[in-house]
Amino acid sequence: MRPLRFCMLTTFYPPFHFGGDAVGVQRLSRALVRRGHEVTVVHDVDAWRALSRAPEPEIQPEPAGLKVVRLRSRLGMLSPLLTQQLGRPVIHGAAIRRILAEGRFDVIQYHNVSLVGGPGLLALGRAVKLYLAHEHWLVCPTHVLWRHQREPCTERQCLRCQIAYRRPPQVWRSTGLLERELAHVDLFLAASEFSRAKHKEMGFPREMEVLPYFLPDEDGPGGSAPVERPHERPYFLFVGRLERIKGLDDVIPLFASLREADLLIVGDGTHAQELKRIAAGAPGVRFLGRVSEDLLERCYTHALALLAPSAGYETFGITVIEAFKHRLPVIARAIGPLPEMVEVSGGGELFATPAELAAALLRLSGDPLRRERLGRSGHAAWKAKWTESAVLPQYLEFVRRAAERKGAREVVAALS
Repeated sequence: MRPLRFCMLTTFYPPFHFGGDAVGVQRLSRALVRRGHEVTVVHDVDAWRALSRAPEPEIQPEPAGLKVVRLRSRLGMLSPLLTQQLGRPVIHGAAIRRILAEGRFDVIQYHNVSLVGGPGLLALGRAVKLYLAHEHWLVCPTHVLWRHQREPCTERQCLRCQIAYRRPPQVWRSTGLLERELAHVDLFLAASEFSRAKHKEMGFPREMEVLPYFLPDEDGPGGSAPVERPHERPYFLFVGRLERIKGLDDVIPLFASLREADLLIVGDGTHAQELKRIAAGAPGVRFLGRVSEDLLERCYTHALALLAPSAGYETFGITVIEAFKHRLPVIARAIGPLPEMVEVSGGGELFATPAELAAALLRLSGDPLRRERLGRSGHAAWKAKWTESAVLPQYLEFVRRAAERKGAREVVAALS
């Protein structure tokens, strides 16, 4: 099998990123390189600068075979703003065209392209083309189907919603541009069955296959691993961005009366101060902010369970499989893709109301055998469904099938 040349086009890529989508791109790229392929990642530093107040992060080296092209301009946030408004790579368009022409790529993989080029990016380059929907940007101007920043979207109110998000309405969404450009993509991928169904429900006109996120194959430590505890008392764990959509508002008050365990919250975001205000009467709630990989590992290792209380429509639950990797049970809100992940794994419990969550917290805090049983089930499901060795062959088979339909015989031969 000859190596294939992949180009990943995405707005964000570590360390210039905000969440799991960029890490997912990095994991996929590194996994392909480990199997002998060549990968070029193209992402937009201007977009990160426009949205972040943090100092520019330190760049870590990538493995041989993985090249990262960081697009920058002297125009600052004007570059991503033009793309957001016009749906095309206005400032970086020439550079992207040159990269695609010189790279002679076999496969172009689109990820979150909202600010790196918008729908106008989909026509560029000649290759087998796949699109992985990390968010719901294809059907939602704000990406997340979280209407007016307060509730799941069940009925379109896009103009009012964008105003609530303080974002300028996107002119191109009323022109039919997206629908025309979709024709250039050979295969669309959703991260979960739920996300595929939600795209269809919201009017997305193309069929989608499902390709979940994955983690590297190495096992996380077991619950008895001899590593230092991050907290002296028993605790439940939350890991994620501190935004209202993540659903902590009605979780934190329960810990004001729960004496059996505390809550450790890892992450930061625009909702952090409000959550700390809510937690004023719950002394067992600890906000750790952003933490090192070592501390995060210890947090997973010694927790009673992971809380996944997202109140909106995620496309996938990356922290859920992180927990399963560490043999950690999950307590998840029954919304979005979380029910399918918990039910197919047998690795946790679901809740729909604060009362159901309170009961689940008491059950798991007082029943170590149940925690162990759920943790084992989740870990087995992670190994079978959400590891690199389980998911990457699925991805390459999707590439092969798309190439076959396109008539790209060299790609088909390389993957057969």
